[in-house]
Amino acid sequence: MSQEQPSPSPEGFLPKTGNYRELISFRKAETIFDFTFRFTEKCFRLGDRTIDQMVQSARSGKQNIAEGAKASVTSTETEIKLTNVARASLEELLIDYQDYLRVRDLPQWDKNSKEALYIRKLGKTADESYETYRQFMATRPPEVLANIAICLIHQANYLLDQQIRRLEKDFVQKGGLRERMTQARLDYRKQQQSQRQPPKPPTRPKA
Repeated sequence: MSQEQPSPSPEGFLPKTGNYRELISFRKAETIFDFTFRFTEKCFRLGDRTIDQMVQSARSGKQNIAEGAKASVTSTETEIKLTNVARASLEELLIDYQDYLRVRDLPQWDKNSKEALYIRKLGKTADESYETYRQFMATRPPEVLANIAICLIHQANYLLDQQIRRLEKDFVQKGGLRERMTQARLDYRKQQQSQRQPPKPPTRPKA
């Protein structure tokens, strides 16, 4: 099993209600945003431009998942586009955390290390939120916190990759709103034509 969280079951995976809070990817991205906000406050000097860059990347990941889910009701194309933006934003944030470790000569956890495995296990809990990791923010050094964030982002990116593939598959199979509207009009016309056609006279039985 790789470092990322396994794919959730198809049921409720991409709810077409616009309720982004039902998406595991959104809840994970929200946790990453809350974590990153506090990490930058704790681990960077006030005025460092990296603070704004990292917080904005984390926010973009969260917000674009939400906006994409809202757009899903009317536009699959927009949902795919915004979900890809969220994925790209979290990738940028991942690189920032990796850079933080590299330029300071701090180690990055191997994906199969006991530390990474422990965080991945926490990341699979149903009620995961920033509260799951709050104690670490208060007690662990910056290098540990950066590694925790890297684990969380890998999990979120895996979920978004699965989400994007599912959206693309659904679009190919079912089309977008325009295709569904066109099909609805065609079905309506067929129904109207069938209702206007006079009934066929009963056939006489053969002698």
